[in-house]
Amino acid sequence: MADAVFADLAPRVDALRAAGRNPGLGTILVGSDPASAGYIRMKQERAMELGFGGRHVQLADDASQAELVSVIHEFNDDPDVHAVLIQHPTPAHIDYEAALAELDPDKDADGQHPVNMGRLALGMDGPLPCTPAGIEALLAYYEIPVSGREVVVLGRGFTLGRPLSMLLSLKRPTANAAVTLVHTGVPDWDRYTRRAEIVIAAAGVPGILQPEHISPGSVVVGGGVRYEGKRLLPDVDERCEEVAGWITPRLGGVGPTTIAMLFRNTVEAAERSAGPAG
Repeated sequence: MADAVFADLAPRVDALRAAGRNPGLGTILVGSDPASAGYIRMKQERAMELGFGGRHVQLADDASQAELVSVIHEFNDDPDVHAVLIQHPTPAHIDYEAALAELDPDKDADGQHPVNMGRLALGMDGPLPCTPAGIEALLAYYEIPVSGREVVVLGRGFTLGRPLSMLLSLKRPTANAAVTLVHTGVPDWDRYTRRAEIVIAAAGVPGILQPEHISPGSVVVGGGVRYEGKRLLPDVDERCEEVAGWITPRLGGVGPTTIAMLFRNTVEAAERSAGPAG
């Protein structure tokens, strides 16, 4: 599905470049965390494959909030940068949400700016949060009906569970579901997941969704993960595949779709841009 998204983006990038507006992705990394540096490198490589322009700024581990905000403002003012990614997580002394609020909402590559969350809640056009948008696109690509079906989202985080519940409830062909949002603070959350036709795990709690928590034949999407060192630990226990009718793989499932949506947001930002050609 991610490959299909990139195949769709390629001619759009070509058209933008022919018009003198090369899509530009700006990336910001605070610190030297190896995992974060690896993610940025992977995204930069994909941007090069697509023929994107853009800039990358890496700040020191002890960079101040003001230094980060200064770089964000530079990107806001740069007509050759159409979308900006602030790699998360940031060091503990950095207020990520406050920094994100300084970003031009129309250049929000991750779709997590408060203005864009508001646009999502109101059903307005704007950059969509990448992982929720990827999950919606994944279900659509595999022709899994969502409209009118009961969907349970387990997890209420601002990057996945909360925006996904809004997205899948919108009146659009690939959504329009009856969505219930539950979380680990609900003692009997499994009574909701057991009745659901589609369960999306988004809690970030390794192994929280067990085979007994889902109904036979249901659709299971593993969106939540946690890292312990270099190990990726998913929310969905692998034995759930013995019960589910359709399930995302542990590796190569939601992750690639998230990255595809990041680049879709960037291309759409370039297409919306009325600024000077880049």
